[in-house]
Amino acid sequence: MRLQGRLLKALTILVVTTAIVLGVVTCGKKDSGEIRIGVITPLSGEGATYGEATKRGADLAVEEINKAGGIQGSKVRLIYEDDKIDPQEGAKAIQKLISIDKVPIILGAFGSSVTLAIAPIAEREHVVLFSASSTADAIKDAGDYIFRNVPPNSQQGKSAAEFAIDKLNAKYASVLFMNNDYGISLSKSFEGSFTQKGGNILSIDSYSAGDRDFRAQLAKIKNQTPDVIFYPGHYQESGLILKQAKELGIKVPFVGGDGSYSPELLTIAGNSAEGSYYTLMAMGYGVADDEIKEFMRAFKAKYNAEPDVYSAYAYDAMRIIIDAIGNGGYTSEGIKRALYAINNFKGVTGFTSFDQFGEVDKQFYIYVVWQGTFVRYKSGG
Repeated sequence: MRLQGRLLKALTILVVTTAIVLGVVTCGKKDSGEIRIGVITPLSGEGATYGEATKRGADLAVEEINKAGGIQGSKVRLIYEDDKIDPQEGAKAIQKLISIDKVPIILGAFGSSVTLAIAPIAEREHVVLFSASSTADAIKDAGDYIFRNVPPNSQQGKSAAEFAIDKLNAKYASVLFMNNDYGISLSKSFEGSFTQKGGNILSIDSYSAGDRDFRAQLAKIKNQTPDVIFYPGHYQESGLILKQAKELGIKVPFVGGDGSYSPELLTIAGNSAEGSYYTLMAMGYGVADDEIKEFMRAFKAKYNAEPDVYSAYAYDAMRIIIDAIGNGGYTSEGIKRALYAINNFKGVTGFTSFDQFGEVDKQFYIYVVWQGTFVRYKSGG
């Protein structure tokens, strides 16, 4: 009996030891063989075109790095979660990526309201959150683990106001904004900058995401006879606003934000979009022309389409993330330190450096709808 007990004990130790060794080997292979990065973006619903642009840019960057050998020999895999540009869906997505997929960094979200909803979760769990498109000013104070490679709405609204006064010679403006974090911060920025430059705000009205009838607000604005209408929102509502404005006989120029920039706006509005203007994050023209040329070539070869600025910023964001993992290691703390240490990372959107808030200093351009397409505005023509 004593011998049987010793044999049983030895067999138990052998089994347990083997299980532990196998477990360690298995985990080691999984961790060293694959770098997983989460992505939260709208892949369905009304914001799907935003998500498609984000996915194309991020996928191209990962394809290029994997073809070059990955990160120190480990291939990169993106794990996508669909937020439908809805804060509640975004919260579900980030909780899944953190608790199940165990990712130390997430690219996202696209919409400012979603980013602001999930930033506290990322901050609490010490997971890096990196947005390539959210511009609401409040993101600046969202936490130590929150980064973005796009400038804030305070700069975007200022750019729109300066353009309205300096280029459109507007003295009186009306504002019609989407009532969310994005629209509110842009509206306030435009109002402050426009009045500071000597302009007058005649009226400020809002609408909710998903609204389809804007005739009441537009009729009020028409009676105000402004020189320009600033209308920050998303492309679905913006397209309908332009269409209904034309039906009401409103002929003054509309100036929108980057959220309206989408081929879908042109589909919805038709020729009603002609001559409308939009602030948009800038590519690195003049400082990264070679990088832009190569990016556009690679993008067109992969997708048989021209890239938009959202794809460019997602592409750069992913390249910056990959650089941070290579330099800081595959942990949230290492990635965070490496991001803060980045100095003038050269990409298709120009040079990127982060301040103590995880913010960047970049400019906005003005685009105009001309002959049914978005064209970068150039003074004098």
